[in-house]
Amino acid sequence: MAKLLGTWLVGGGIILVVAGLLAWTGLLSWLGHLPGDIRIVSGNTRIYIPITSMLVVSLALNALLWLFLWLFNR
Repeated sequence: MAKLLGTWLVGGGIILVVAGLLAWTGLLSWLGHLPGDIRIVSGNTRIYIPITSMLVVSLALNALLWLFLWLFNR
């Protein structure tokens, strides 16, 4: 059980480090500015709904999770 938890923690840490490096270098600056992301600005009110960005992040995380599970369940 502890070995499985350790594997998940290491995998999650690697994903966080890679995402942090991508954000730090500016390679994720397009995220949040995709077509389909809704921005409403009216006076002092701003509403932002990143629909397309959420879909892209969801697909990427699902693919990474699938790959991670596939590699460790052999």
